[in-house]
Amino acid sequence: MKLKPSLFAALIAGLAFGTAQAQTKWDMPTPYPDSNFHTKNVKQFADDIKAASGGKLEIVVHSNASLIKHPEIKRAVQTGQVNIGQILVSILANENPIFAFDSNPFLAPNYPAAKNLLRVARPYIEKRLDAQGVKVLFVVPWPPQGIYTKKPFNDVADLNGVKFRTYSPVTSEFAKRLGAIPTTVQVPEIPQAFLTGLVDAMITSGATGVDTQAWDYLKYYTDTEAFLPFNMVIVNKAAFAKLDPALQKQVMSVAAKAEEQGWAASAENNEGYKKTMASHGIIVQKPNAKLAGELNAIGKAMAQQWMKKTGPDAQAILNELN
Repeated sequence: MKLKPSLFAALIAGLAFGTAQAQTKWDMPTPYPDSNFHTKNVKQFADDIKAASGGKLEIVVHSNASLIKHPEIKRAVQTGQVNIGQILVSILANENPIFAFDSNPFLAPNYPAAKNLLRVARPYIEKRLDAQGVKVLFVVPWPPQGIYTKKPFNDVADLNGVKFRTYSPVTSEFAKRLGAIPTTVQVPEIPQAFLTGLVDAMITSGATGVDTQAWDYLKYYTDTEAFLPFNMVIVNKAAFAKLDPALQKQVMSVAAKAEEQGWAASAENNEGYKKTMASHGIIVQKPNAKLAGELNAIGKAMAQQWMKKTGPDAQAILNELN
C-alpha cells in the first residue's frame, strides 16, 4: 500500500514526537570543578543512568558553579528551574539548623562514625526536604576537615583576628569561636581570596586543597579531622514522579551505587590528598595536645548550641549516637 505524502509526513512526525516524549533531559548543576571526586562521581552517575535507561533519561552535569551558584542550587531544584543538583547539606543551615547535623566539630570525625551519623540523621533530613518537594537521591562525605594557614598553627590564639574562609553557617560559627573573622568564599574563588588578602586561613578537606592548589597561596595544613561534611544529590519530586515506575527504580538503583562509590572514593583519596600537598611543600601536621584540647572544647560547645537551636530532632539524633 502506498501512503499519500501528507499521511507519510504525519506518520513520521508522530514517530518523532513519540521518541521525544520517551526521552527526558535533566540539567544538573554542581559547585565543584571537574577534577573533584564529587564531580567525577556525579558524572559517572549520569553515565550510568543513561546506560541503565537506554537513553530514556539523560543528565547533563554543569560543573564548577557554571550554571547556578552553590547557594542557589537547592532553590533551583525546589522550584523546577533545574530538576536535579548537588549541594553541601550544611549550606542549608540558615534555613533550618537540622541541616548542620554533619558539621559539629569532632562529633563524628572519621568514616565509620560519619556513616553512623548519617544513618541516624537521614530520616529527619529527608522528611524536611520531602515536605518542600525535594527528594534525596544519594549522600557522599567529604574527607575529614583540616585547617589551612599561612603561618604555624599551634594553638587557638594563633587565629585571633585572622580572616578565615568559611563555606556554611556552621563553619562561620566555628571561625568565631576560634577568634577568627569568618568570610564566606565559594570554592572557585578560594585562590584569588588568599592571593588578594581577603582571607588568610580556612577549614576544608584535602580534596579542596588539591583542587585549588593550596601550595600556591599558603604553607600549613593542620590535619584536625574536625568533621566530614556531606554532599547530597537532590531531585525535584514532581520531575521524578513524571518518570515511569521502571525508570524511577533504575534511578534509585544507580543512586545507591553512586553513594557506595562516592564513600569509597572519599576514603581512598583522603591520604593521597595530604601526600600531594606535602609533595608541593605544604607542611602537613597533626594538632598538638594543647590545640586538640582547645578544639574539642569548641566542638562540645557547638554541639550543645546546635541541639538547643534545633530542638527535639537534634536531641533525638544525639541520644541515638550516645
